[in-house]
Amino acid sequence: MTGFELPDGSGVGSPLPSEQFAWFMALPLSALASDSAGDVAHLIETALTPVFMLSGVGTLLNLLNTRSARVADQIEKASDLLGDESDEASHKHLVSYVERLTKRTMVLDIAIMFGGMAGAMTCGAAFVLFLGSVRDASIALWLVGLFGAALLCTVASLGTFLCDCFLSWNTLRLEGPLPRTVKQSTKSG
Repeated sequence: MTGFELPDGSGVGSPLPSEQFAWFMALPLSALASDSAGDVAHLIETALTPVFMLSGVGTLLNLLNTRSARVADQIEKASDLLGDESDEASHKHLVSYVERLTKRTMVLDIAIMFGGMAGAMTCGAAFVLFLGSVRDASIALWLVGLFGAALLCTVASLGTFLCDCFLSWNTLRLEGPLPRTVKQSTKSG
């Protein structure tokens, strides 16, 4: 049987007349059939760019949140040691260590904020792409603005992450690791 049913219910059991097939030709896919392979490839490339950017930003946010959790654990450990420390020199060392960890937390929070903004702007760029394809409107300015802002926020997030790395390295270089004497004495006692 060569029959086919159209959305209006006609055409069952009969060949498709060209007038009844006109609804299919109005779909956006029919426009792609007349485009060159390069134009279609560019369309796919443009649609996938925000997806890859969002994936990268998500991985960056995961890294920043994990690092922030580790810093919070170090603050908790140093605070516990601070309460048990009776030696004045060790007490000053621990206070300085907690202050540096607090600075790192602030820097990581800023990096996470920029990363979140980059993700939101990337989603905005993808949304503008969607709206442009649906409304067939000129979206170039919005797209460049949102995607450019997403890239700038990603660079800012990576820059503040680098500041956290410098703070971490500087703390280890100047003060060394946490003293272990208090922790060992509380376990043996």
